[in-house]
Amino acid sequence: MQKEIFGQTANGETVERVTLSGGGLTARIMTYGASIQDLRLDGHAAPLVLGFDRLEDYERHSPYFGATPGRCSNRIAGGAFTLDGKPYQLERNENDLNHLHGGSDGIAKRNWQIIGLSSNSVTLAITDPDGRAGYPGNCRITATYRLRDEGVLSVVYESETDQPTLANICQHAYFNLDGSADILGHDLMIAADHYLPVDDVLIPTGEIRPVEGTPFDFRDMHPIRREIDGAQVPYDHNFCLSPTRTPKRSVALARSINSGVTMEVRTTEPGVQFYAGVYIDIPVPGLDGKTYGPYAGFCLETQVWPDAINHAGFPSAVLRPGEVLRQETDYVFSRI
Repeated sequence: MQKEIFGQTANGETVERVTLSGGGLTARIMTYGASIQDLRLDGHAAPLVLGFDRLEDYERHSPYFGATPGRCSNRIAGGAFTLDGKPYQLERNENDLNHLHGGSDGIAKRNWQIIGLSSNSVTLAITDPDGRAGYPGNCRITATYRLRDEGVLSVVYESETDQPTLANICQHAYFNLDGSADILGHDLMIAADHYLPVDDVLIPTGEIRPVEGTPFDFRDMHPIRREIDGAQVPYDHNFCLSPTRTPKRSVALARSINSGVTMEVRTTEPGVQFYAGVYIDIPVPGLDGKTYGPYAGFCLETQVWPDAINHAGFPSAVLRPGEVLRQETDYVFSRI
């Protein structure tokens, strides 16, 4: 275990970074955004995630690399919703149209506090205050990262509130399992029979569409590279795993034949947002001096379905006083 100062934010807050080891993995977690700053697998030289070596690059250029978005991750149409008969208007921080990942100053862009630390685990905490970005209630959130035997990176989020609110926390790591310039050659399986079509600003239409016969059918291993009329499908869609939260189960598997590295995803969550990284365009070097362009990494964000509060048939993202929202995901790495 190693604890060090990683840098200072633009407003003068000290950001700490801890190094964890266990199960053949080494993870570096920083307090800024409760983020996975680096992740390595024994015997595989390249980092498994996209990130930066400098804090200022996270503040200026990061599209949520390794961060913990919330209080409600993903998109809310128009930033508007009604809860218990009361209307709320959240910040519209995505192109002045929709609310994304908790807003421009959400928990992914704030400094958390370390409240527990060992050689293979760290727990961080933050309170998202009543009224920030328009959310009701003070919401207390903890994030626990733990490295376990057999290549398991365990991520557990717990949230509590003092007023009815929305809560949907996720881990936003961008994975690259072989260090190549893009991940289109990676193979992917997602155990979902349905996905959510979206409109031209990436808001779900409300339809829950079968994947069969579409480029969204990843029920069997298939390369991420899928083209329509010569253009790569720009995946940024929710895959519907279940109608409610469940006991933790295996939902996805990714692999690179080039490196022999595989990653299994196990989660309690009802959905996984597969983002293939089409909009990545980073003007500064990343980890190990890498250049990050389109499709440099992919995300498998385990969470409640996007815009759930505005669709009666979607899983609930409402959190009430007295409840504890526990969201668990394991990322399991191995080499063939």
